Amino acid sequence: MRQTLLSRGYLRLLLLCALLGVPIALASFFFVSLQHELQHGVWEALPEALGYDRAPWWWPLPTLLLAGLIVAPVVTRMPGAGGHVPVHGLGGTPLGPRELPGVVLAAIATLPLGVVLGPEAPLMAVGSALALLSLRALRQAPDPRGTMVLATAGSTAAISTILGGPIVAAVMVVEAAGLGGAQLVVLLLPCLIASAAGALVFTGFGEWTGLSVGGLELPVVPPNMTPDAGDFLWGVPAAALIASVITAGRALGFGTARWTRRHTARRTVLAALAAGVSLTAYALLTDRSPEEAALSGQAALGQLAEHPHSWSVAALVALVACKGLAWGLCLGALRGGPIFPAVLLGAAIGVACAGLPGLGTAPGLALGIAAAAAAITGLPLTSAILAVLLLGPDGQDQMPLIVTATVVAFVTAQLLRRGETREPEGAGQPTGP
Repeated sequence: MRQTLLSRGYLRLLLLCALLGVPIALASFFFVSLQHELQHGVWEALPEALGYDRAPWWWPLPTLLLAGLIVAPVVTRMPGAGGHVPVHGLGGTPLGPRELPGVVLAAIATLPLGVVLGPEAPLMAVGSALALLSLRALRQAPDPRGTMVLATAGSTAAISTILGGPIVAAVMVVEAAGLGGAQLVVLLLPCLIASAAGALVFTGFGEWTGLSVGGLELPVVPPNMTPDAGDFLWGVPAAALIASVITAGRALGFGTARWTRRHTARRTVLAALAAGVSLTAYALLTDRSPEEAALSGQAALGQLAEHPHSWSVAALVALVACKGLAWGLCLGALRGGPIFPAVLLGAAIGVACAGLPGLGTAPGLALGIAAAAAAITGLPLTSAILAVLLLGPDGQDQMPLIVTATVVAFVTAQLLRRGETREPEGAGQPTGP
């Protein structure tokens, strides 16, 4: 391993990854900033211009229909089909520069319209494609192994921009790769150096422009309380429940992916419209804004953490049911990332369970985030770290409960998936319009 780490080729690769972190971070910054501004325009500025104080109950119907009409030709006609089907996770083989326009168009044009998916998968595709594009400027491309490491480092630099820094992103990539020993170190160092360099540029550039990117964060969390026996007593079944809900949504996603494989364009539009109907149902059932159930859930997660008691238990149940249904449909038919909506669903279930005797709001939120992340990603270590970092200083006290919820949710999800026949990546891609 020492010879590999000190070899001239590997040191050049580290330098290239550090240099690539800068332009990838800038590209990611403009990507998520544009998406955030478009989202604000669709869900806040436009309703206000039409005389509404918030998005009306019927708003998701035309916006999701438009999203389906936009993404259908991207999926059926553009190279790369707009990216991988989100129910398969965060992606498989890195996409090349040829597929990049379709990924960017599908994400920028549809996610702000209310598609119940996150920006994480498109961001990773952008990062890997830009990294591979940089190889064209080299006289001699690296070997295939070096190319894969470079693409992975680009993905890590991109995803770190919305995960609050390089640590969670690097752990996520390495844990997903399932590597150990020398191989782990060889992959980890390029990912860390690329994402760290990008984080410096991303943070400073964001302050200079004043643009918001809407990353996954909790500016305010419920009052801290150290978990006690009651929190663990209720936390274990709550984590299992969260894993069951997330797994059910994922199963719906696989079913939708199989359904849209034929007559792809028409069925993609129908799936998007059905998701809009589910979001509309939430607004009608709760008399609240449909924006809470639409989109990735980043903003709603922050609102839930800051004002957990502004939602009744019935409203939280409706949020989980309606957003969960829309999320499952989007997982199989549209394009985006699967993680952020799942985290909101888990947090909503955790806060709803906080009314149980002995379970506090802060522990409920903590276990909900950790359990949902573990259930959807299958990465327990990444999920625990993400939950701890999201909770800030309070995460230290919640760590035993977070770890317990992560393990319970991970095991529960794996048990529920034992009979699952998972199709290989690409099996859900269209065979024709």
